[in-house]
Amino acid sequence: MFGLSEVAVVLVVIAVVVGVRKLPGLVRSAGVSARVLKAEARADGTPVDDGGDPGAPRVVRGETVPPRDASADETR
Repeated sequence: MFGLSEVAVVLVVIAVVVGVRKLPGLVRSAGVSARVLKAEARADGTPVDDGGDPGAPRVVRGETVPPRDASADETR
């Protein structure tokens, strides 16, 4: 999605706009907000992805769709 250079540019722009003095408080506030959101999601019973084991496989349920008939494509 985003590379390291794009993230670095965004962080530099935020540091310039917000100001270096206010940046630690902003980051701290974002961390507290994330913890509160995660705690509320756990209390609600909604599963939360903590990152866990990044090497563990995930199971994604889906349905199998049969291939389309090639002769039907030729008539179009």
